[in-house]
Amino acid sequence: MNSPKHPNIVVKLTSTDGNAFAILGTVLRALKSAGVSKAECAEFQNEATSSDYDHLLQTVFRWVDVR
Repeated sequence: MNSPKHPNIVVKLTSTDGNAFAILGTVLRALKSAGVSKAECAEFQNEATSSDYDHLLQTVFRWVDVR
C-alpha cells in the first residue's frame, strides 16, 4: 500500500457512520487544521466528489492517514 499524500494528517472516521458528507467534512477540517492551502483543499474536494461513494473513500485514503 502506498503512503498517503499527507501521511502526517491522521483522520478517524469512526464517528461519521459512513455518511459521505460527514467523511468529506472531517477530512477537509483535518486538512485545513494542518495548514493545507485552500487550493489544495479544493483539489481534494473536487477529486473526492467527482464520482461515487467508493471513489470518495479511495480518495480519502490517498490523501490522509485513516485510522
